[in-house]
Amino acid sequence: MNSNKQSAFLPLLGPVLSKILRKGRLTIIDWQGGVTSFGDGGEPAATIRFHKRWLPLRIAMSPAVAVGEAYMRGDLTIEEGDVRSLVAVATSQSEPIKESRWVWQLTQIKKWLGWALGGNNRRRAARNVAHHYDLSSDFYRLFLDRNMHYSCAYFPTGNETLEEAQAAKARHIAAKLCLEPGKSVLDIGSGWGSLAMVLARQDAQVTGVTLSREQLGVARQNAEQAGLADAISFALQDYRDVTGSFDRIVSVGMLEHVGFAQFETYFAKVAQLLRGDGIALIHAIGRSDDKGGPDPWTQRYIFPGGYIPSLAEVLPAIERSGLVVTDIEILRLHYAETLRHWSARFQDRRATARAMYGEEFCRMWEFYLAGAEMSFRHRPLMVFQIQLAHRKDAVPLTRDYIARAESQPAKAPRTPLGVVA
Repeated sequence: MNSNKQSAFLPLLGPVLSKILRKGRLTIIDWQGGVTSFGDGGEPAATIRFHKRWLPLRIAMSPAVAVGEAYMRGDLTIEEGDVRSLVAVATSQSEPIKESRWVWQLTQIKKWLGWALGGNNRRRAARNVAHHYDLSSDFYRLFLDRNMHYSCAYFPTGNETLEEAQAAKARHIAAKLCLEPGKSVLDIGSGWGSLAMVLARQDAQVTGVTLSREQLGVARQNAEQAGLADAISFALQDYRDVTGSFDRIVSVGMLEHVGFAQFETYFAKVAQLLRGDGIALIHAIGRSDDKGGPDPWTQRYIFPGGYIPSLAEVLPAIERSGLVVTDIEILRLHYAETLRHWSARFQDRRATARAMYGEEFCRMWEFYLAGAEMSFRHRPLMVFQIQLAHRKDAVPLTRDYIARAESQPAKAPRTPLGVVA
């Protein structure tokens, strides 16, 4: 720790940062103009300024919430670098910046209280989805690919454009579903319908369910525009209320919204809806450690009710459902690259986003996108794809079939997606 003059925040925050920030450099200018640097002086590096006297105390008590809130409100500004630089400094350390013990204990209490109270029941689930996904679709068009895939893309070489990587993700998922003409597919959490339309072009009959009214309207319009309305049916429906049986079930980016308390309900429902010879593919964000749980800032401002699990929390629920795990693939840095593309596109169109929702909203989304990217780069976040079936022989004996299916030329769209204004 190097200080140019005595800084008002040092008695509160300095000792914590001195212990944790060993790599890179973080320079802090406090509200009185005191300047202090932490780290070894290398990269990543950022300089920030505190504009409120008591901000150091708030950060010392609850860094995961207070830093994001301060950036949103302008109480913390970045003098050197950008928000990605700031988050990179924090997340690249060998030891993460932890919440105080009482905040951590409160988080655990909330986790288990949520389990005891039933977690994301139908009403709460609908409200949580509306908070995030019922923003204007025009906002999401600012930074998503033109087909509006709002989930981790797939970069086979690392050099793909966002559009190419999202198309590769859809092909990868379709290959694992072993689609054949006429198969029925349930898409749980169908979003704007982009994956459903890819599957429908492979002659599948797709049913998509979502809790977002905004996404539902756009998905239906896009399917109509693409000439696929006869092959796809979208509904505003909770997955727990779906009936019938399906040859294939796919769920992308949905499990994170189910909630810890509902994992067994979720997989039991998948097992109930999946035909005896069927195949399911669950694609979700997960943790590679045993400290699963909600990030408090993200849960408060971005994804209320969200919960990122470890495989150790998911697999027991699968086993109790009676389903067989036929394949697990871990996508390590693919979401980091996806978020890098989204952040760059967001910055390119930031003025439009600001006109839509205001400056604080833009700062909130900058912090969210940067924090998520750097968490996938430096912390124990990843994406898993779990393939499930009732029977061990539902899929081929080796994984060669995936690459063979992906190598087949994709069917050309009748009409480009993303055309609905």
